[in-house]
Amino acid sequence: MPQAGEFDRAKIAIVATRWNVEIVDALVAGARAALRDWGVNDKRIGFFRAPGAYEVPLAARLLLDGGYDGVVALGAVIRGDTPHFDFVAGECARGLIDVQLSTGKPVGFGVLTVNTVQQAVERCGPGTTNKGYEAAAAMLEMLRLRKELK
Repeated sequence: MPQAGEFDRAKIAIVATRWNVEIVDALVAGARAALRDWGVNDKRIGFFRAPGAYEVPLAARLLLDGGYDGVVALGAVIRGDTPHFDFVAGECARGLIDVQLSTGKPVGFGVLTVNTVQQAVERCGPGTTNKGYEAAAAMLEMLRLRKELK
């Protein structure tokens, strides 16, 4: 957990997809809860929507280049009857790793990649097991590590 005042000056962005809105909004609520629990000032949190998971890496890159210290990337890619899932989920994950490595800034990966809607619902409930909460906490831990290593 954070030390008092550790993250009160951090500028954090949440980028969430427009697809599967009920699930994604629950992930957003989880991420906001984590940021609040870790002491991030509400006024220093930006919220943005990307059309879909495929577009999230570029959105994250633009936000990090625009002065944010870290990004929490949220979405839900649910397998369907076509290979579309494989392309979108894989490229989103690869793109976000590329963003982290090229900017040196952390991105919390909260994009669910599941087979069913039920699996997504199970991962976005209230509490610290919400994958949005976990993604925000992981991003903040990496922000801490980055600061320690400088």
